[in-house]
Amino acid sequence: MTTKGRRPMPSVARERVGNLPHELTNFVGRRRELAEVRRLLSESRLVTLTGMGGVGKTRLALRVAATLQPTFEDGVWLVELGGLRDPAFVADTVAAALGLREQIGRPAQVLLADFLADRQLLLVIDNCEHLVHEVGALAESLLPAAAGLRILATSREALATGEEAVLRVPPLTVPDSDRASTVRGLPRYDAVKLFTQCAAAAVPGFDLSEDNRVAVTRICQRLEGLPLPIELAAARLRALSVEQVLQRLTDRYRLLTAGSRVAPSRQQTLRLCIDWSHDLLGEAERTLWRRLAVFAGGFELDAAAAVCGDGFADGLANVLASLVDKSILIREQAGEVVRYRLLETMREYGREKLQDAGEYPDTRRRHRDWFEDLARLARAEWIGPRQLEWADRLTREQPNLRDALEFCVGEPGESGSGLTMAVALYQYWISRGLYGEAKSWLDRALACPDGHGPAERIPGLCANSVLAEMHGDIDTARSQIEEMRGLVDRVDDAATRTLLDLGTGFLSMFSGDLPRAVDCFESAVEGFRAEGDLLQQVEALFGLALARGVWGDPDRAIACQEEALAITTSHGETMYRSYVMWTLGIALFQRRELARSRDLIEAGLRLTREVGDPLATSSCLETLAWIASDEGEAERAAVLMGAAVSVGEAAGNPTIVIRDLHGHHDRVWEDAGRVLGQRAFEAAYRRGRDLDIDAAVAYALHSTARATPRVGAQGVRLTRREREVAELVAQGLTNKAIAQRLVIAQRTAEGHVENVLAKFGCTTRTQLVAWFVVDDTGPAG
Repeated sequence: MTTKGRRPMPSVARERVGNLPHELTNFVGRRRELAEVRRLLSESRLVTLTGMGGVGKTRLALRVAATLQPTFEDGVWLVELGGLRDPAFVADTVAAALGLREQIGRPAQVLLADFLADRQLLLVIDNCEHLVHEVGALAESLLPAAAGLRILATSREALATGEEAVLRVPPLTVPDSDRASTVRGLPRYDAVKLFTQCAAAAVPGFDLSEDNRVAVTRICQRLEGLPLPIELAAARLRALSVEQVLQRLTDRYRLLTAGSRVAPSRQQTLRLCIDWSHDLLGEAERTLWRRLAVFAGGFELDAAAAVCGDGFADGLANVLASLVDKSILIREQAGEVVRYRLLETMREYGREKLQDAGEYPDTRRRHRDWFEDLARLARAEWIGPRQLEWADRLTREQPNLRDALEFCVGEPGESGSGLTMAVALYQYWISRGLYGEAKSWLDRALACPDGHGPAERIPGLCANSVLAEMHGDIDTARSQIEEMRGLVDRVDDAATRTLLDLGTGFLSMFSGDLPRAVDCFESAVEGFRAEGDLLQQVEALFGLALARGVWGDPDRAIACQEEALAITTSHGETMYRSYVMWTLGIALFQRRELARSRDLIEAGLRLTREVGDPLATSSCLETLAWIASDEGEAERAAVLMGAAVSVGEAAGNPTIVIRDLHGHHDRVWEDAGRVLGQRAFEAAYRRGRDLDIDAAVAYALHSTARATPRVGAQGVRLTRREREVAELVAQGLTNKAIAQRLVIAQRTAEGHVENVLAKFGCTTRTQLVAWFVVDDTGPAG
């Protein structure tokens, strides 16, 4: 399909100006470092904060980011890499943090470069030390492509890239050991201030006094101003006095330096304090800490109970609460859900203890088993009222799911579980537009030489063949279906033959062989109905309805769609219901029942936004364009076609994924162009291309008075010359007069005017003047 107009920037799932967490507690001082980081960011586009674990790099970065937020028009965005183990997903993780949808056939790095090209944005990339080469390479590729991008990274070592400015984060200031400080003078030392603040949180009413000032001072000196150990020590005041905390630290410190003339390094001091905190815990708390270290990025109570919950007499929840109280665990609220996580320093320590205890392999396998079961349960309940809830849960668990899949493809003999997980997650990945993620894991699991048989391989091949078809790779899909056929002949099982029918049906439909597609889908529907597999029955009904409708048999297509709609509606399902409403709308459109068709597709469009499925949204927008054209609304049809292409490109797929539907698109393109005239048609089409996904849906559902440009008048970015031209247009000057005023050729002036009109989504000069009437500040630069 040929399209005109500029390619839009990939749209963001939800409009946001950043994702920084709420203001952190326990941040004190650091005035010099705050000023220095801001200065470095003004001079360099990549700044890395380095230093040992526990020195406060993350908190400093987040505080700097929060103070700079108003200066970045497109927001400040946090990317957390602590829970990421696979270097291949660095760019994907950054894109996900920005809310970008994956695009089929376009690497995440390219997607990021396009998205960031004209944006003023600060990326805060936290915990890079285990991925320094990948993060450095990503920064080196993005910074030249995005002039308005700044990156603030935290890492235990520098990224070692050309443009990087490095600031080593020092410990907090502590009182001089040679001079006694007064109670009044102590708070000027950041370490003392932090200890006092944390102590007051642990023991309400705690304050510095003449009685405790010496002990507090010595604790901060012993811990060399390191924030994490200071917080751990202060948390101990729930059970110990300040003097007891000091005594235990002093004893351990002497043990550490026995037989040596040199004082311990700060890394040893950190280890000393974590060791001390660990030793002060009860056996149940120590056991749980090391087991929890197997999680990546965080976990919920049910996961902790399943993976780590054996042998806790007092109850797992009580031990978790105790670890939170002692500052080992962080408790976070994610909507209505409570999640827990370990700081990366604590996770590394816990994993070391887990390995020392000989429990690591078993705990890692339990972790994999839990998340495999979670994925399978999500699939089992996908056709049901909890579908969106499951999608949100799987999104929260992405780091853990990746870790579990990595175990499956990296551990000999475990690829069968990897294929089972990937197939179970297939609908989730599709619903969120994560096509590349799905294909990557299926490819890797299928490539494993052992660990799985036909029972796991056949469903994996079926799912992967559909992904290949969506990528336009029909040859690969065909070879995978042929391999399926060979395996099915060996197994000779009714269920696997039904799955082969489904895979062959999709291959035939994408290839344009509609009669065979219909036959295969009919057989698949019968088989899945007999098995009682609602999910694949609905999938086969959807394919059959679409194939029949495209083949020109709308009456039989409608019967299939009504059956699928009855199943999905009665079970409270959302994703496939939106698909069915779209295909049913197409069938009614072919029967010329335009009003009913429009109502169904608009209802389906609302559901696609609930699911967050950009490809389904694009398909609904395209079909609404056909209806608008047939109802005599040529300009609206052109806008909707442009919007459909924009949203479809954001999903990384052409709008019309089934070849035989292109005829409707081409006819409407010609009809609308003839009615409007080529110039007016292209202007309306560009207006649609400049809509983001939310504005496009609002326009399609008549919830706005007119189409709004992607970033609105305030966010339209013009070159210096375009700003001059826009201001002269607003003053009423003709193209000739503009050319004379700016001493440029009239043809050049005309080109600038066309560009300005396109960027503002205007079809006439009068509309552009209206922007200036509404916003007397003029267009933003």
